Parts: sequence; C-alpha cells; structure tokens
Amino acid sequence: MASGEWQRIAFADDRWPALCETFGWPVVSDVAGLTVLKVAVAGAIAAVGNNAVREQCVKAIHAAGLPLVTVAHPRACVSTAAVIGAGTAIMALAMVGVDAAIGEGAIVNANATVDHDASLGDFAHLGVGVQLAGGENIGARAWLQAGCSAGYKVVVGDG
Repeated sequence: MASGEWQRIAFADDRWPALCETFGWPVVSDVAGLTVLKVAVAGAIAAVGNNAVREQCVKAIHAAGLPLVTVAHPRACVSTAAVIGAGTAIMALAMVGVDAAIGEGAIVNANATVDHDASLGDFAHLGVGVQLAGGENIGARAWLQAGCSAGYKVVVGDG
C-alpha cells in the first residue's frame, strides 16, 4: 500500500472462512479457491515467510492463471540494473545492487542487502538485516536468518 501502486488488497488464507478479515482487508478465499478470483484481481503474491509454503502458494497462483506480481517498499533501493523475479517481496530499507539477480518468489526482508552481482535463488529468504557483499550465490529455498552476513563470492546451496 505504501507504494501507491495498489488501492485494494484481498487475502486468500487457508483459515478462511473462519478468518474473514486480516490487517483490515477481506479474506475472500482459501488458497485452493484462487481460481474464483481470476477476474477479480490485478495480481497476486504469496505473502508467507516459510519457503516451502510460499513455493506451493506460487504454484497455486500459476495454476489459477493469476499474474504473479512483485512488490517493493518505496523506501527500498533497487538498482535499475538488477533483475527481480516475479512474486518477490522487497521490504523497507532493503538494498539490491547493480547486476544482482533475485529469483521468483524470494524475500529480501527489511534492511537486508543484496549487493552487486549477487544472486538469490527462487523462493530464497533473507531475514531482517542480512548483508550480502558482491558476488554471492544463494541457492533456491535457502534461508539466511536475521543479522547474518556473507563476504564476497560466498555460495550457499539450495535449501
């Protein structure tokens, strides 16, 4: 909402119909019911921290034929020379540098840095304050916990 790009938000949550509102916005379906939203939404993102669950939600979004969108907080700094995959969330005060590559469905959390020439695999998750110097290769579904850092050209495998 802070970006001004979206005026309305609706949630799909497996706690629906018992949960009908969250963060002041309606919960309109469970994840399995995404297909009914196809004509009613401009895009979807899997807003869940667990990498495996987020990957399954993105598969459901694709299966429903919904466009997968990326969101970036207006106070994040993302290089125009970075490549950002669909369905990625870039939080407040995050920095993504020149020629960085971020895969589909990834999370770059608040105050995290993905510096120049670093790559973050599909469904990977950088916790709050993670700092990656240039040239790292963080694998698919990898999770780096809050506050960790990595020097130049570090490799973290998938998962």
